[in-house]
Amino acid sequence: MRHGKKINHLGRTASHRKAMLSNMASSLILHKRLSTTVAKAKALRKYVEPLLTKSKNDTTHSRRTVFAYLQNKESIKELFDEVAAKIAGRPGGYTRILKTGYRLGDNAEMCVIELVDYNEDMLSASASASTGAKKTRRRSSGKKKDEASSPETKAAATDANDEAKDAE
Repeated sequence: MRHGKKINHLGRTASHRKAMLSNMASSLILHKRLSTTVAKAKALRKYVEPLLTKSKNDTTHSRRTVFAYLQNKESIKELFDEVAAKIAGRPGGYTRILKTGYRLGDNAEMCVIELVDYNEDMLSASASASTGAKKTRRRSSGKKKDEASSPETKAAATDANDEAKDAE
């Protein structure tokens, strides 16, 4: 039975899993997106989101705490200088997992994990949708009935019929 065992061991020893998640987190911070399996992405999300939260408070203690996890000076600099400024207003949910299909060799489910505030395509699409794009209607049957029964549309239809008769 596996009662209360929440951690996914990913088929690795503890030291191997820790090193792998540290390397993946550093790569995610430096490159802003990473292609991997869904299981590794879910484990990475639980690993990196607390580090992103810790980076909002730029103190020596928080830098040292995050460095204990990442062991990479370049990713620490990138995290505290650029990423922390961009995620400062976000209360959580810094990463997004987008499933991409199955790997050819072993049929493992693949995905892309990315930092939410760095996907420019989705940011521009959401901005244009919220600035003035008209919302789509879920049910269109009500509007068609109203147009047909309104007196203005009936009058316009009879005028069009009269003009057609005069033309003949």
